[in-house]
Amino acid sequence: MAFGLSRGKEAPKRAIIDIGSNTVRLVIYGQPLRAPKVLHNEKVTARLGKGVAESGDLSPKAMALALASLARFKAILALQGVTELDVVATAASRDARNGPAFLDAIAKLGFAPRLLSGEEEAITSAHGVLGAFPKAKGVVGDLGGGSLELVDVDGQRCTHGVSLPLGTLRLPALRAEGQRAFGQKITKALAKAEWKATPGQTLYLVGGSLRAFARHMMVETRFPIDDPHGYVADPALALKLAKSLARRKGEAVAPIAGVSGGRLTSLPDTAALLAVLIARLKPERLVFSAWGLREGVLWEAMPDAVRGQEPLVAGASAFAQEHGISPSTASMVAGWTAGVVQTDGPDRRERLRLASTMLCMASATVEPNLRGDLAHEWGLRKRWIGATARDRAMLAAAMIANTGKLTLPEDLNLLATPASLREAQAWGLATRLCRRFTVGAPSALNGSTLRREGEVLVMEVEDRHAVLINDSVGRDLKALAAHLGLKAAIRER
Repeated sequence: MAFGLSRGKEAPKRAIIDIGSNTVRLVIYGQPLRAPKVLHNEKVTARLGKGVAESGDLSPKAMALALASLARFKAILALQGVTELDVVATAASRDARNGPAFLDAIAKLGFAPRLLSGEEEAITSAHGVLGAFPKAKGVVGDLGGGSLELVDVDGQRCTHGVSLPLGTLRLPALRAEGQRAFGQKITKALAKAEWKATPGQTLYLVGGSLRAFARHMMVETRFPIDDPHGYVADPALALKLAKSLARRKGEAVAPIAGVSGGRLTSLPDTAALLAVLIARLKPERLVFSAWGLREGVLWEAMPDAVRGQEPLVAGASAFAQEHGISPSTASMVAGWTAGVVQTDGPDRRERLRLASTMLCMASATVEPNLRGDLAHEWGLRKRWIGATARDRAMLAAAMIANTGKLTLPEDLNLLATPASLREAQAWGLATRLCRRFTVGAPSALNGSTLRREGEVLVMEVEDRHAVLINDSVGRDLKALAAHLGLKAAIRER
């Protein structure tokens, strides 16, 4: 199984500074390259776009706050030893009359800011979505403080990218005459940009304000996952909730865990815009993405070989290595168990099984009394790029089975079918059997096999390893066999 696993070499730290219309943000990324871990994420709400919307200029106060933040970021980068840095500026710097002077001031700090055009901003955000959702097809909508970017995506291609002056800082003024007039303004802006979408596509939504709306939907529907990345929403339900939320005042929105006060205040405006987009674009489904502009910059710099890696496997591999599990060992375990638990489904399912094997082995390195809770937390709450809600439930089910337990939390049944969860439990039981037999030494797998023979699950071991078979190994073999509807047998050779 060659899935482009990380081999343990520490990737250099890389950073992105995103000078947006609402915030100025620094993110430092670590390994792996395909699904980089966020090592540091810091933002300052400078609201650069507010002055642009009101007067056409960046305000002196906003520029001063942004430049002070950038000076701090420079010091942080030096302390962290970051040498690979991209600095990108978007709508506010692009639209402001004094934008060039602001960029000159940034350059004097020692940075080399790259001003993105509206089309470049749209396409870069779409590249972030393509990185998070391989072969994504549909429309990407990225809502920032100063603008809304829309672009068509088709597998690996991005076309028809436009930037519209519909950012969250501009929405209050646009809504001043009521929702009907607001809808007409949005329609006019789309027509002016000569932009329209084919109904029935997937609408990928990017930006902190849109993720805040996703969190609102998740709370309202009692969704068992609280990470908005990858959340899939029904457009009809989203439209209903958006219309209701748009009628509220910002201060009337109930607090939501993980959503800042500023996002809550602007949530009715965001909902109003989303309602118009759903009505005009008529998507088949909504998918919310935490990957956007910054990750698009990373994606554009990735070698083709890295882009071709499975992001979930890359992320799980790096995470497992942090717990002392090498990718090669995990691959050997997955290979040893493949004969009895490998699905007949697509290659994507087999990659999910490999990721679950890595996480099962990693979870076994923590204290026994923590493993059950961590299985649920790692599966449902840790951000896994490339994993669907069903995938997350299956990862959790596998890790719980890896502890020897088959009773699952009820929320997993809301995310995956009983058949999928049962399949994942087999993955976990098989990994448990393997690690119990080898005691973490993969060399014990040489000369041993696990296979089906009719209605019997046979574990065959060489004489030199027969001493490793004890009552615990026998019980684990029987548990896996019973789960598969088979009888168990151990043979020496």
